[in-house]
Order: sequence, then structure tokens, then C-alpha cells
Amino acid sequence: MAHKSRPSPVSRRRFLAATGGALAAAPAAARGASNASAAGVVIPAPPSPLKKIPIGVFDPVFSHLSLDELLDKLTEIGLEAVEIASAGPHCPLQDILDDPGKARAWKKKFDDRNIRIGALSCHGNPVHPSPEIARADREAFRRTVVAAERVEVPVVVTFSGCPAGSAADRVPNWATYTWPPDFAQALRYQWDQVLIPYWKEAAGFARQHSGRRVALEMHPNFSVYNPKTLVRLREAAGEEIGANCDLSHLFWQGCDPVEVIRFLGKQGALYHAHMKDTVLFKENVAKYGVLNFAFEAKDLAQGSAAFRAVGYGHSAEVWKEIVRAYMEVRFEGIMSIENEDPILSGEVGVGRAAYVLKNVRAELLAAAV
Repeated sequence: MAHKSRPSPVSRRRFLAATGGALAAAPAAARGASNASAAGVVIPAPPSPLKKIPIGVFDPVFSHLSLDELLDKLTEIGLEAVEIASAGPHCPLQDILDDPGKARAWKKKFDDRNIRIGALSCHGNPVHPSPEIARADREAFRRTVVAAERVEVPVVVTFSGCPAGSAADRVPNWATYTWPPDFAQALRYQWDQVLIPYWKEAAGFARQHSGRRVALEMHPNFSVYNPKTLVRLREAAGEEIGANCDLSHLFWQGCDPVEVIRFLGKQGALYHAHMKDTVLFKENVAKYGVLNFAFEAKDLAQGSAAFRAVGYGHSAEVWKEIVRAYMEVRFEGIMSIENEDPILSGEVGVGRAAYVLKNVRAELLAAAV
């Protein structure tokens, strides 16, 4: 005699998650009926709140490779996305701007490998006090925005830039503190007369080109260097402006990475994410403070902080909570590995970072099922 398979048991947590709201609202008699009718019935789990975010890389680390070699390398490492420097060797920018057919053919190379182009990047200083530098960087930004529209890439990554401290200055001035009063005056000049007017215009240009999103990297020596300055410029210039959340520039400022992601995510201002770590050398921080960065291996002994591959400045458990936070705020971009590790250079650093990110992502998605 054939036996019907018994339904699998329903855990109390899963049952309550699926029915708790309805049961709480029902009258007592109805609840009893519901409980009776639910006996032996499998209640499907609610859909997972966590979404798989693609892991990619910022391509300058592979600038020695041709485009086809880059695509082979991404496939070999198991990466699903890429961020392309618009002025780099993998982006035929003029062809994309001049010839729709060539633009489609270029993008098809990525589509054929199931590799998502998450962003085009053009890092520069469009508010530099040198008219020549500012003009060139503004033009690079505009060309990149147009190219992003042509190849249907939603995000352009760049810097806010840093102006001079006054109209008479000839070099950028990274002012962060309003005392002595000269610096308060410099900050008013920078924001009111240079930054906000320029970025209002730039945001409008992005809006005109199918609403490209502009992800500003919060970076030292630029006017937008933390979440507060990012939001200040966004509120003044428009919602086309958002964050490239590179936590490596925020760890040394004392930011909590999860709180940063939640703060920016709540405002809908997370457009891109550079995945890069920072190690803090406590004994040197104690002696020299945090504004003592080391960029080369030979300087690490005296440095207070240095860039590292993901997992080499903070534990995998910390990065698991970071990835969880991106998932929970419904981040729509990619996690773009940027390797500037002075010890694990090139492909080695990318591979180590990808290993950590893929594992913590897999753990989170498995636990959410």
C-alpha cells in the first residue's frame, strides 16, 4: 500500500513569522479555528530579505591586460562584475561616444561572459583652482556620463574635488575645521561659491542623460570625505549625487562601517561600493594619531594606517556584517574590489579579497534560506 509522504514539521519560529500578524489580529475563536486547520500544514517561509550582491573589481589593477585578457581573468577568479576606468586601456571611450555599433559590441563582450559593468569611473578634481585642470576633469566627467548612458551603465564614480581656499589661491586647500577663522572663511568660499554651483550643474547634466547616478568617493584631500559632507552636497545639488562607499577611507576616521551603510542606505544615497580594507597599527596611532598614512611597504613600520585587501585589516566576521548591512539596505550596486595593498599586490590581493567576500556572502545567503 502506497503511503502518502508526511509534510515536514514547521518550526515555531517559521510558523510565527508566517502567521503571527494574522493570528494576533484574529478573535480568540477564530484563532482556535486557525490553529486547528493549520495542524499538519506546511507554512512556506517568507521570502529572504537578503539579496545576492555581485562581486567585481575596479580594473586599473589589471591595466597590463588587454580587454579580452581582463575578461578571461575575471572569469578565472569567479567575479561577476567590473568597474571600468573611462580613461583606462579597457574602455575605448571615443569609439563608444562616436559609434553606437562599436559601443554595443564593446558591451556585448561583457554580456557574453555574464559580467555586469557596474560603473564607469573618472577620478579627478573638477573644482581645481587651475582652470586647465578643472576644465579637463569636467570634460572627462561629461564624456564619461554620456558614455555610461550609451552602454547603459547606471553609475559614474568620481571625486567631489577640492577647491582653493579663496579666489586668489592657486592650489587646493583641504579645510575641515572652522578655526582659526581663516578656515571658516575658506570653507564658506569652497562650498557656497565653488562646490555647490558646480555640482548643481553636474547633477543636472547627469539627470539629462537618463538619470545617471554620480557616486562620489568620500576621500581625504577632497571636500566630500565622510558621510556628513556627502549628504550636505547631495542635499544642495540633487539626488543624482550619492556615495561610492569606500570604507578604507572611513575606518581611519573612526567610522563604524555598518552605521555608515545604514545611514547612507536610509537616505537612498548608496550608489557604489569599493571593497578595500585598512589596517590600523595601534602602537603608532597611540604615538602619532591617525593622520599618518603609509602607502608603501617600506613605510609600514612608522605608519599609523595602511590600505589592505579585504580581511587583512578587519576580520572576516567584520566584513560579514558589512556585507549583511549592504544586503539589508537593498543596495543595488556592485561590490567592487579595489586593491591598493602594499603587500598583497595585483592579482594576489584581488584573489584574497574575492575569497573573503564570496565566503561571507555565501554564509549570509545560506543562513537566510
